[in-house]
Amino acid sequence: MSTQQSSVYTVSELTQKIRESIESSCGFVKIKGEISSLRKQSSGHIYFTLKDERAQISSVLFHGYAKQAKRLPKDGDKVILEGNISVYAPQGKYQIIVTFIHFEGIGELLLKFHQLKMELQSLGWFAQEHKKMLSPCPKIIGIVTSPTGAVIQDIITILQRRLRSFHIIINPVKVQGNNAAQEIAQAINDFNKYTLASVLIVGRGGGSLEDLWAFNERCVAKAIFYSHIPVISAVGHETDFSLSDFVADLRAPTPSVAAELVAKKTSDYAEKIDTIQQSLHQILQRYIYFQSQKIDEMEIHWKRSWQNVLSYYKLLLKKMHAQFYQLAPKRQITFQKKQLGNLQNHIYIAFSSFLTRKRSLIQHMKNVIHSMHPKETLKRGYCICFDKKQKQQTVMRAKQAFVSQELSLLLFDGSIDVITKQVYLHE
Repeated sequence: MSTQQSSVYTVSELTQKIRESIESSCGFVKIKGEISSLRKQSSGHIYFTLKDERAQISSVLFHGYAKQAKRLPKDGDKVILEGNISVYAPQGKYQIIVTFIHFEGIGELLLKFHQLKMELQSLGWFAQEHKKMLSPCPKIIGIVTSPTGAVIQDIITILQRRLRSFHIIINPVKVQGNNAAQEIAQAINDFNKYTLASVLIVGRGGGSLEDLWAFNERCVAKAIFYSHIPVISAVGHETDFSLSDFVADLRAPTPSVAAELVAKKTSDYAEKIDTIQQSLHQILQRYIYFQSQKIDEMEIHWKRSWQNVLSYYKLLLKKMHAQFYQLAPKRQITFQKKQLGNLQNHIYIAFSSFLTRKRSLIQHMKNVIHSMHPKETLKRGYCICFDKKQKQQTVMRAKQAFVSQELSLLLFDGSIDVITKQVYLHE
């Protein structure tokens, strides 16, 4: 066993030795590759990755050198960099300090992007006339994205905050890498084949051009264009654009905004329904009050008319009685009294019948409005079913329920908590 003891370095000391070794052995270099993941800081420094088919290296173009450059780099540019190899101690990684950039032309991915964009535009796939309107109140929201990323959680959180109830179907796919584009296209086609949703949100979070490339593939653009379900494309950040954005019926800057758009459509529609319902209720109330007032006025009018008729006939009877009295026609007087009595009874019966019908109509209308109250429905033996774990989400169909689901049944005089043992679906 060797008794020689190795030197113990701190992290900073070891990093410094590695830095000195790399800088002394490599020093100034020229290196070619393709630029990706470029970002420009407020300081004016530009950070990016230089890569080829098998490797990549971090690079930085400081503000002073960037000001001297005739042309600034962008994602997809093929370049030859001149600079020095160094080590960035805080992160322990090596990088190129760029002093000069030679441009070889647009990168293969960007070239492919622009070629396919021009082809699809010539086919009319971007035309506004092909864009479908979103449903004002989508019953089921279909989502095509990764099931493990933050995107799906953001969408669900926004929908829960903005909507009283909603139903989503997630078709999980890869959003980058091999076969990602094929999985995305197949998921869109499956939603359409079985008409599983009223609107589709297709997207992922931000990333480099390479990360987002699956949404620039022709098969994805084709699936979106031929989808009979309206599609919202929500790929990357606000500054990112993909071919799916141009083909889709609506482009959202981010997946979160896509959820906001769907929720806004639904909440706006629900508000309109509430407004219409309130307006109808007010109209019915005003109509009933008007009819009640009209009947009251008619009753007063009929009473006055009846009094006038009676007064007239009483006066007439008085005159006739005086005339008959002078002639002593007792039989005629008796007959006229009987006729007057019959007429009086007829008028009273007709007016009473009219008032009875009107009062019955008003009572019927009041009963109809009263029966529209949800509690009256519960009195007849019905109940409202809620999902306890989903913030009181209403379960309206059997296919929304599942075995061992905790439910709450709202009755007229209270509620009952139950657990689902079996779900039966009627054909």
